[in-house]
Amino acid sequence: MHVDLEKQACRRNLRRAMRNALTIFLVVACGAAVAGCGQIGEKMNARPRALRDVPAERLAFRFEPDFDAGALPASFRDEEPDEPLAPVRTDFETRRAEERLVRTVVSPDGQRALALYETIETPQGDFRMDLYAADGRFIRNILPPDLSGAFAPTVAWSPDGQQMAFIGIKNFAAQPSPTPTPFDPAAPAPPGTEGSTTPPLPDAMPTVAPLIAPVPAFGTEQIYVGDRDGFSLRPLTTRDGLIYFQFTWAPDAHAIAALACKEDEWNARRVENKTPAGRPRLIPLTGGERLLSDSLAEATPTWSPDSSKVATSFETDVAIYDALSETPTAAMIPLRDLLHASSLQYDARLPQKPSATVAANTNTKEVQSGDAVSAEASPTATPAASLSFNPVVRLEWPQPETLLVQTAFLRVYKTEPVKNYPRWHVLHLSPQAAILTSRRPASSSSFIASCLLSFSHGAEICSEE
Repeated sequence: MHVDLEKQACRRNLRRAMRNALTIFLVVACGAAVAGCGQIGEKMNARPRALRDVPAERLAFRFEPDFDAGALPASFRDEEPDEPLAPVRTDFETRRAEERLVRTVVSPDGQRALALYETIETPQGDFRMDLYAADGRFIRNILPPDLSGAFAPTVAWSPDGQQMAFIGIKNFAAQPSPTPTPFDPAAPAPPGTEGSTTPPLPDAMPTVAPLIAPVPAFGTEQIYVGDRDGFSLRPLTTRDGLIYFQFTWAPDAHAIAALACKEDEWNARRVENKTPAGRPRLIPLTGGERLLSDSLAEATPTWSPDSSKVATSFETDVAIYDALSETPTAAMIPLRDLLHASSLQYDARLPQKPSATVAANTNTKEVQSGDAVSAEASPTATPAASLSFNPVVRLEWPQPETLLVQTAFLRVYKTEPVKNYPRWHVLHLSPQAAILTSRRPASSSSFIASCLLSFSHGAEICSEE
């Protein structure tokens, strides 16, 4: 009997110790869980510090049509090309009258300039390029004889002024220098020297390397880069058969965004008097190439000011791509319906409203905001005709949250572009609103209550043993 009482007392003490240990464990676990829930809630409610931290697929936008062009920066307005730098022009007029100066491109620090010019041997549409000081002093030639520049308006310095980039193509008209004939003692003596005991001197051989190192050249236009001194010239792209015709530097100069197309695509659009269109791609200076889309884009890609994203357009849609992320995303902003609705209002303000737009005004309700959608989203139905309803032809990204979009009717006649109905619009970008309701963490009080409920069940289980 005494032994049984001792066993019962031992069991009671054991159950009491187990309940106390379980109580301590649950209290500690509840405290840690509540603290963790608070941290999760803070993270889920935290907004990114900058748009560079927001993936492209998580951007939202607000559309503002027909932005006042007078409020745009001067560099964004449609103006005539800049006049060549006066000191360089003077040097061509006085020393190089047989060559025609096409354009000068001044470095960001204003100390140097690239002089683009034509000679009688230069193929039509191509150019040669030399480096000048800003005061008009010639520094050096840049291009080797078998390489010509193409698409003169695209030549550009990097934003930091340390590099230059241009589009080049093989100059098939260039003739190689004749190779000197080596001296052969057994060869017959030249006429008039039969009696001479002194052998004729061989032709002079070059004793120094050429001033311009040879550079690979291709049969179609490729992108080339070089340093600010005109040296270290190299092709950044080497895909012979593709025509690279537009590019733009990243603000931090780490990469170039470009457009390229096949030769048959180039020729087909030229026959239709359309501006060139190419597939957008990112080209880091360290090498490699990332194709952004297999669709043709007309507008030159533009970079966000922080170099984290690239935007381009496909007809009336704007696409945004991550440029720095290890897991890049992409998003399409469909603007067809918004542009059509705004064009109806624009046409109504014109002195003579086109008759074609009278019947077109079937639904002018505008939805002027939304989220970016998947890049594979299908296009909407084609709206009715409107003279001012045109595709996107230009993009500018002056501020992280402001993307400027220009629409216009653009064609090329006799090599001269014709632009009608140019209109500027604004996309105001922001992060998408976080949806927290479906993932909201439990409150501290409710979580503690559940812990206590679990404790009570645990105590009952212990007491039943």
